[in-house]
Amino acid sequence: MTESKANEPKGRILVLHGPNLNNLGKRDPGIYGHTTLAVIDDRLRARGTELGYEVVTFQSNHEGALIDCMQEEAANIVGIVINPGGLTHTSYSLRDALKDTNRPIIEIHMSNVHAREAFRHESLIAPICVAQIAGLGWRGYLHALDALVELSQGEGTQLAPGGHV
Repeated sequence: MTESKANEPKGRILVLHGPNLNNLGKRDPGIYGHTTLAVIDDRLRARGTELGYEVVTFQSNHEGALIDCMQEEAANIVGIVINPGGLTHTSYSLRDALKDTNRPIIEIHMSNVHAREAFRHESLIAPICVAQIAGLGWRGYLHALDALVELSQGEGTQLAPGGHV
């Protein structure tokens, strides 16, 4: 194997951050903590490099921009980590676009959405995901990344409930 081939990433993982996540570190730190999105993205890229994977991150407050990014990246990725923010409960378009990627998806929420307001308990995204991680703060992103790497390497018996992906 040539040196350049050995240094190539084993795969590429897309991390999508939905509305208001650009305000992490400032927005309600009692719920979301003081860690900024830039720090989370740096930690994800560093962990990806450790694992031999390229991590591409994207944040938007606009549903269509998230969908555009996902559609542009779909052919080049092995999986998706997504924190859809408030779109979790409202966006059928985002759900359909995620499903159409035919890639394993892990939904992440920094807070424990199941211990918060009732409207946060329902996710339109979760039924098409291999997993949902909630309540672990920024660390949930790293757990999701680790899980997607293991799945991309064939370590897991089922990629999604109900036969998806």
